[in-house]
Amino acid sequence: MKRIINCTINKETYELAIEPNQTLADLLRNDLGLTGTKKGCDTGDCGACTVILNGDAVNSCLVLAVQANNATIETIEGLSTEDGLHPLQEAFVEHGAIQCGFCSPGVIMSAKNLLDKNSNPNDQEIREGISGNLCRCTGYQKIFEAISSQCSDK
Repeated sequence: MKRIINCTINKETYELAIEPNQTLADLLRNDLGLTGTKKGCDTGDCGACTVILNGDAVNSCLVLAVQANNATIETIEGLSTEDGLHPLQEAFVEHGAIQCGFCSPGVIMSAKNLLDKNSNPNDQEIREGISGNLCRCTGYQKIFEAISSQCSDK
């Protein structure tokens, strides 16, 4: 039996009828068409599905959609505006941190969450901030450089 939840996703309010066993990743991708949230491992190991839920980066494949009732959610689609890409997204492009693009949304959301909480993280904090995100293309150095370029002391 479906349950009704209310939530705010990328600053838009939704009332949604969902199955009790539906994940937040599936809700975002299949019901709302927000396909920037990728489904990689579906076990919380790769971080491709990372979104910001009530101010914390989470693996949306491990969160039931019912847990998002009355929550605020940010996805990669919510970062850009009419004026263009978010500065963090631009930094990823400028630093060559985007290769195939599969992991990029999750990494960017983890990085945004880190920078929202700490505008000037040190090198170790940046590494820890994205430690839950796997990338097979870039070798992480370009990702690290892109995030580091957005620190407040740069």
